[in-house]
Amino acid sequence: MPRLLRSDRVFRIKPLKGYSHAFHIGLTILLPLAAYVLVRIDFVSLAILLILLSKWRMFAVRPRYWVANVIAGGVDITVSVAFVLFMANTSVQWWQLFWTAAYISWTTFLKPRSDVLSVSAQAMLGQLLGLAVLYLKFGDTPLFVLVGGTWLVTYLSARHFMSSFEESRTSLYAHVWAYFSAGLAFILGHWLLFYGSIAQIIVILTVLGYSMAALYYLDSVDRLSPKLKQQLLGIMIMILVLVVALSDWTGTTV
Repeated sequence: MPRLLRSDRVFRIKPLKGYSHAFHIGLTILLPLAAYVLVRIDFVSLAILLILLSKWRMFAVRPRYWVANVIAGGVDITVSVAFVLFMANTSVQWWQLFWTAAYISWTTFLKPRSDVLSVSAQAMLGQLLGLAVLYLKFGDTPLFVLVGGTWLVTYLSARHFMSSFEESRTSLYAHVWAYFSAGLAFILGHWLLFYGSIAQIIVILTVLGYSMAALYYLDSVDRLSPKLKQQLLGIMIMILVLVVALSDWTGTTV
């Protein structure tokens, strides 16, 4: 008799789980759509506030866990705010719809995944979009803002990337990467060269960050052969040399 009850209970719960999942997907789609509407009527600040309010569960615990929850959700906040700012950065409706669709893809497809490759992609996207917004929207702010923003974005991205590995020195590696990135921002921030709308430092940190992430991942799954390591390092160095050599360093420093 207990087995029949347990079987019957499982049978009844399955449809409820399906409805709950569909309802959850609907809510996750609703947030990007609401942000799009607010951007269209020039309430960008309200759209960002709506995103921050949607993360209320981070603080629905004891205060001692708040910092850890913010760090854990930092990449999600960074990507969400970046999509809203990209929407607001253009008045072309099709581009705004494109960023809205990208935001929906993030909330429904990539963000819920927890496998190693998906978490790595989340971290890489968080660093790329976070730095892009920082230097595109706030490139003319004082240097300490750029240095601090670069440190924050790269630290959160590195912590997020390392969270999918059984690494005891996650905090150390994240701090090393963040401090290196902040130091590079302090040096290159005096020139702040752009390739179109992309700052040079974004290209450098993207090449370095993605290359080292690939090396770490391949090493963690025992697929990093000496030859492959040399190839990846060679490609990384070649790209960096081209970036530095082809840059115009004759401009006046800030």
